[in-house]
Amino acid sequence: MMRAGGMRAGGMRGATQATARGSTAQTTLAFIRHSAGEPALQRILAGLSPRERDDVVSTDLTAELPYASLFALWHAADEELAIASRDWMIDAGAFAIESAGKRLYGGLLQKDSPEEFVTQSVSLFRLYYAPGDMVAVQVEAGRAVLRLVGFESRGPIFCRRQTGGLLKAVELAGGKSLRVLHVRCEHEGDAFCEWELSWS
Repeated sequence: MMRAGGMRAGGMRGATQATARGSTAQTTLAFIRHSAGEPALQRILAGLSPRERDDVVSTDLTAELPYASLFALWHAADEELAIASRDWMIDAGAFAIESAGKRLYGGLLQKDSPEEFVTQSVSLFRLYYAPGDMVAVQVEAGRAVLRLVGFESRGPIFCRRQTGGLLKAVELAGGKSLRVLHVRCEHEGDAFCEWELSWS
């Protein structure tokens, strides 16, 4: 997902607006359908503009879509689902990695150790979002700190999705006794977002 001290590897380049991979929308829709049911999903979709709804429903797994449309879906879903669980998006992030992420990018996820995952040269983040990256700013035995750079996430719901995705990714890389904490958040006044990962 990231490389210590650097921002490398490709996904979507040259984008003039923030974009996301279609799988981020498709896995969100699948998670809502699975966890809350089809009626809840239809209520959420009804709250989107026609353009936003078309963007998130008709996208292919590997296509690009405007991040603004994806975030509109997340925001509408949060209004419906956070009543029952404020942290539903953490579960949705883990679901995304376990389902489509493992299938599309298994070689980046299934490593011999979490250290290998967080220091690999190919950026998993940049395969999902553009512009920006998630970089490892500290790596030591059983611990890493990752920082989001160059990406306007719009709100803390994005941060919760990343928390869930990182938990599942480190688990797939063989980590045990996992903990992922969102220790700095730009939406709470910090200069940037950071996550602290620890494992055994």
